[in-house]
Amino acid sequence: MQSEITVEKVKSVLKKVKYAHSKDNIVDDGDVSGIVIKNGHIGFSIEIDPSLAKKSDEMRREAEDAVRKLSGVISATAIMTAHKNSTSEGTEKLSSPEKTSGKLLKPAKYVVAIASGKGGVGKSTTSINIALALKLQGIRVGILDADIYGPSLPRLIGTSRKPDYENKKLIPLDAWGLQAMSIGFLVESESPMIWRGPMVMSAIEQMIRDVLWSDLDVLIIDLPPGTGDAQLTLSQRLALSGAVIISTPQDLALIDARKGLNMFRKVGVPILGIVENMSYFICSDCGKRHDIFSTGGAQKEAAKLNIPFLGEIPLDITIRQTSDSGEPIITSDPENKHAKTYFKIAQKIWGKLTNQEVKRPEIIID
Repeated sequence: MQSEITVEKVKSVLKKVKYAHSKDNIVDDGDVSGIVIKNGHIGFSIEIDPSLAKKSDEMRREAEDAVRKLSGVISATAIMTAHKNSTSEGTEKLSSPEKTSGKLLKPAKYVVAIASGKGGVGKSTTSINIALALKLQGIRVGILDADIYGPSLPRLIGTSRKPDYENKKLIPLDAWGLQAMSIGFLVESESPMIWRGPMVMSAIEQMIRDVLWSDLDVLIIDLPPGTGDAQLTLSQRLALSGAVIISTPQDLALIDARKGLNMFRKVGVPILGIVENMSYFICSDCGKRHDIFSTGGAQKEAAKLNIPFLGEIPLDITIRQTSDSGEPIITSDPENKHAKTYFKIAQKIWGKLTNQEVKRPEIIID
């Protein structure tokens, strides 16, 4: 009978992982946290001093190998993050992101970030439909859900199955021919992600680097809302080809969308365009159009800022129902007029990617 894997057992084997030239181990030093156990797959975080950064990969492999030897373990994934203790006892100062150096990660020919300045604007629904629209045009596409705190991809594709593991890399799930990855595939859906900034950044980077993305033309990255750690990490570590901004038409959403747009401009990422989501509503009873959140705001903003306007998507019950059921409208009803709008938006994005020469600037964080 297979023995149960417990947090105590994982900590016990991790005590064998020690710092170089020291008797201290990573567990007794309090550097192991966030242990997650799901169907034989183990995930955990290791927090190390920045001075040990060059040895972080070696420590990660050692820790993963130690856990993998436990009976019943199928895979083990360690997330490395750094901290720096301040001179004041009992306090901690998080290390700032460093200036980009070395080779940028490039998991696909083109890497596109889909972003919004705030939540609740339908960014994830737009991301999956754009990705599927590209795929149905014969383009090899992957999608990464980079929202650590609120992953949406498992619901959107109708599965939270654990990815398989090959040669110490996660194999993306297949969704209608898409290669898909999300932190939601690795942790329980009800488990809160109580992680600090550096842990989030490390998790996102590892979901790019330690996933077996295969021969992709485009990797769509569905960012969390805002202009924080995730966006900065991706701008530093990825060869981003461009960003698409999703906004609703009202002024409040546009203010936040403008912040997101300016953040990408500041770090030198090309803006491929703006999509206006929830642009209008057609009443199913009277057939009249209602501009619930105003309308045309994103298009006016695009003209004002001299960036492309990619299209408008309505507030529509069919889009909501198909997304909630794990059958996005692109796959469940490709002849639907709204599905055709996603196709047109995807075509515009692909045209801008293939016609532009992206020059990567040097990124300096003040």
